[in-house]
Amino acid sequence: MKRLNGSVEEISKQLYQEQLVLSQQNANVEEAVLTILEEVKNRGDQALFDFSKQFDQLVPKKLEVSEQLIEQAFLEIAPEVLEALKNAKTNIESYHRQQLETGFEDSPSQGVIRGQLIRPIQRVGVYVPGGTAAYPSSVLMNVIPAKIAGVKEIIMITPPQEKFVPAILVAARLAGVDKIYQVGGAQGIAALAYGTETIPKVDKITGPGNIYVATAKKLVYGLVGIDMIAGPSEIGVIADDSANPVYVAADLLSQAEHDVLARAILVTNSERLAQEVELELEKQLQTLPREAIARPSIENNGRLIVTENRQDMFELMNQIAPEHLEIAMDDAYDYLDQIENAGSIFLGHFTSEPIGDYYAGANHVLPTTATARFSSALGVHDFVKRIQYTQYSQEAVLKAENDITSLAYAEGLQAHARAIEVRNDKN
Repeated sequence: MKRLNGSVEEISKQLYQEQLVLSQQNANVEEAVLTILEEVKNRGDQALFDFSKQFDQLVPKKLEVSEQLIEQAFLEIAPEVLEALKNAKTNIESYHRQQLETGFEDSPSQGVIRGQLIRPIQRVGVYVPGGTAAYPSSVLMNVIPAKIAGVKEIIMITPPQEKFVPAILVAARLAGVDKIYQVGGAQGIAALAYGTETIPKVDKITGPGNIYVATAKKLVYGLVGIDMIAGPSEIGVIADDSANPVYVAADLLSQAEHDVLARAILVTNSERLAQEVELELEKQLQTLPREAIARPSIENNGRLIVTENRQDMFELMNQIAPEHLEIAMDDAYDYLDQIENAGSIFLGHFTSEPIGDYYAGANHVLPTTATARFSSALGVHDFVKRIQYTQYSQEAVLKAENDITSLAYAEGLQAHARAIEVRNDKN
């Protein structure tokens, strides 16, 4: 891991510059993605088959995953994995049901009614990556909040496979996906955004993916909604002298194994811990099956920062605003109110980040690259719309007429004013 030295302000600037470099990599693929989007928009299903052959070296006979394949997945899945998926589903549901919103209505004065309706999005598309790992947990995390919100139809897309990992198809069925299609990459996002002969157009797209998927989501935003533009996975760990270096190293690697661009950052006020974590990282890397991914992530993007005191640890981590934040301290819960910016927080020595990835119930679709400063984890709120409504009686309009027309004339919008004045019986 690279060490960063200096004041909190100096280190924050260094980290910010590194984030800019990561974000600018999207610009290099934008032209290619635009071409893909245009091809799918114009040629529909045939473009999807052509891109599958080009990028996946595999052309599915049909885009839609058959009911037979899903049933076969239930026969092939390991019993312990099926049980784990069911238990995770229970936890995710119980957590997200608490996010349900209700509308409101009030009557602040005679003849006036105001309110807000909560309505679910009609059709949502969920992207589930293929690539170097399968993510049935992401299926649950994206689909279950949408189901709780009341989304009418959920479409899932995932890259074509010679043989699907059974847990992916099983998770989709358990969570409540309506249809599954074999298409990945930017072309899959285009299919969801524009619709094709086979794949219906959706209203919102959620789910993680590589740089091409993220760029495609960015480019179709406005035509459809999206959850977020996610960058590489990241973890920040705040640790003091009470932390176990074996635990800390393992947790840093839990995110480093996702992607060579993943970021793992340790901030501590203990030089002893810093040195022991460095040694432990090397020891654990040597036995890690995904070392080829985790090692360049740690060596190129991992950062180790030793501060003078606890206050600096928290101040710096709030500047970093990590996707995942662990507080590896004896009294971790007592410091919860010092966190201003983080996607999801894991408290204490035993709450490893993978508990959140798979099981606890809080969502693992989280803001990355410091966007936790202004955005939040995926939740039920991402799958509903808030519709305002207002009713004024004629008497209430007359009472408010002077205020409304004064503001309308001040803005130079005479038709706005007239729309109020014509409702005055004196006219």
